[in-house]
Amino acid sequence: MTVTKSFFISIPHSGERVPDEAPWLMHLEEPILMRDVDRYVDVLYKPVIDRLKIPSVVTQWHRYAVDLNRLPEDIDQASVAGAENPPGKFTQGLHWVKTTQGEALIEKPMSFMTHDTLVQKYFAPFHQNVATLFSEFKAEGFARVFHLDAHSMPSKGTSAHRDPGQDRAEIVISDFLGKSCSVEYKDLVVSSFEKAGFQVGYNFPYIGGRVTQTYGHPDRGQESIQVELNRKLYMNEETKKLIPEKAEKVQKMIGAAVENIWSHIDGDQIR
Repeated sequence: MTVTKSFFISIPHSGERVPDEAPWLMHLEEPILMRDVDRYVDVLYKPVIDRLKIPSVVTQWHRYAVDLNRLPEDIDQASVAGAENPPGKFTQGLHWVKTTQGEALIEKPMSFMTHDTLVQKYFAPFHQNVATLFSEFKAEGFARVFHLDAHSMPSKGTSAHRDPGQDRAEIVISDFLGKSCSVEYKDLVVSSFEKAGFQVGYNFPYIGGRVTQTYGHPDRGQESIQVELNRKLYMNEETKKLIPEKAEKVQKMIGAAVENIWSHIDGDQIR
């Protein structure tokens, strides 16, 4: 890998493919199956990723089967038979039991063998790719590596969220309560999305997920930040269909924000 800037993007929730090992998901109606998928986030970020040749890790696999922003131990007895945690502990865990609207996804818990297969085939490769990028940047001599984890969110909180019924910002930026990246990097990401025209919130209702928690260690030169995009800006939240004219505008705004972040990273420093 030969690069001049230590920056990359991951998109862990845009995948729509249901693994063969998760047949319980295969006959769900589209609005339910896509209820909590970060649908189109990969499409919205792709032009700027391609234009600037930004390294990226993007999944094709459905988060209800294996949520890449969780940990393998984020399971309970409703999702995996014999799990240590009681039912309800991880309703939206590694394997989703219910949607954020309460629709049932898993009728009976899967076996530990199925759980292990899902972890090995779908969870591990994604995380290995993220870890490899950090390692490769450091092998190139970069002391700091900047990582943006891109997501989307419903426009209003549900009973499964910290903000039930509340309207949300257009962008929510999270740094695990200041632990996953430096203030310098957080301020750059916030200002970049604001300059692009977004109304930005910080650490509410999301503080960051397992990706930022796992990889965000600024004391080791690993800076991770989570960016949530409000779905009402570009899609019909009920039908899960893209609204082309809105999406085109948001795509350009995201491009401007990411390009501003990119332009302020000089090697492994922020200027």
